[in-house]
Amino acid sequence: MITFPETAAAAPAGGRRARLRRAAAQVLLTNWTGAATVPSRALYPHQWSWDSAFVALGLRHISPRRAQRELETLLGAQWGDGRVPHIVFNPAVPAGAYFPGPDFWRSAAAGRGAGAPPAVHTSGIVQPPVHALAAWQVHLADPAESRRRGFLPRLYPRLAAWHRYLAGARDLAGGGLAAVVHPWEPGLDNSPVWDAALARVEPAPPGSFTRTDLDHSPAADRPTDLDYARYVRLATSYRDHAYDDARTPHGFAVEDPCFNALLIASEHALASIARAVGADPGVHLRRAEAATAALVDRLWDPAGGVFLARDLATGAPIPGYSVSGLVPLIVPGLPADVAAGLVRTLHGPRFGLGRVHLVPSYDLTAAQFDGNRYWRGPSWFNTAWLIHRGLVRHGEHEAAGRLREQTLTAAHRSRFAEYLEPYTGDGRGIRNFSWTAALALDLLHTHAGEGPAR
Repeated sequence: MITFPETAAAAPAGGRRARLRRAAAQVLLTNWTGAATVPSRALYPHQWSWDSAFVALGLRHISPRRAQRELETLLGAQWGDGRVPHIVFNPAVPAGAYFPGPDFWRSAAAGRGAGAPPAVHTSGIVQPPVHALAAWQVHLADPAESRRRGFLPRLYPRLAAWHRYLAGARDLAGGGLAAVVHPWEPGLDNSPVWDAALARVEPAPPGSFTRTDLDHSPAADRPTDLDYARYVRLATSYRDHAYDDARTPHGFAVEDPCFNALLIASEHALASIARAVGADPGVHLRRAEAATAALVDRLWDPAGGVFLARDLATGAPIPGYSVSGLVPLIVPGLPADVAAGLVRTLHGPRFGLGRVHLVPSYDLTAAQFDGNRYWRGPSWFNTAWLIHRGLVRHGEHEAAGRLREQTLTAAHRSRFAEYLEPYTGDGRGIRNFSWTAALALDLLHTHAGEGPAR
């Protein structure tokens, strides 16, 4: 049994709550560039896509206008085909500070046919679509300021184009779900779920690239060199095929449950945005309903009580219990029996909710579990936030309240670590990580076991 140094009853409150708020706000202030928030000044010195959505969710509690700016900056780098790139590069950062940098992606040239912006350097792949969900919550934080600045009318067409891209060009199997074409796209970079699909990818030659991540984090916490060589090969192939989804011979193509669950939740948010700007919400609600049916039909494993990713190269579900398979708890309208199965799995031995720290990223009982190595087992704050939201949605208020208090305590105690070892609760990766601070701020404004305070 894991014991926690601070129980729910002793979690940050009063003076500790105020200290946590100040410390989290200071992280976001330190990581602010003037237009956007970097995940970390050291390891991640540019703007990341889903990071910025999570950052905006926290920023709305201390500066709604800056939260709006966060999303506006990201969407200002959107491509003509609708994709929102996973990195927007800061030209003030030295070229060698991060790999793969703008010289690798060559977005303006290689992505010209897909409408890459000519004056802003970006990557060519994407990340999970949390943006409409974040935009709607940012609007609700200060509707008067949002209306004064025309925030939603300006963002709505961009968000709608982003969703059209995912529902169209990325429905590679024609089954109604968006596919990811690189392990960085679903955000769970080196999850054991990807091992078999990645094993088919020929690695980039040794010496053809230089990793910079190991300058900031121990090798034992990061993806292996072989993983990285395969990541580079996949990104190179996509770039050399002009980031054309139809023409690229994708060595990795997967329907991921977390990615699609976030797209569905964001379609519901986009319907709310559409109503607010006088547009038709029906297209978003119909797409959300169809995608929910496809998610359950294609990815739900009733025997395992979890959603499984589907490998489009084989057409088969990928075995393995990942936190990605639990995130669909956030989906509005998820069938009750499916939600109940997810809750049972979450509390069971594979994820041990309440018996370990937060929610591990991979099955605690599996041979591949590694509590220190990136997405092969550690607990992450963003997935804890998503699962908290899902538990609230499905009436699991007691479990949600406990997870909320654990998350607040762990964020403060770990100095806003990137992620945690789930058994010990030790902070791993980078400290003063932006989404950890931002989501702690959001949970501070959420009553225990309830949704966001209004």
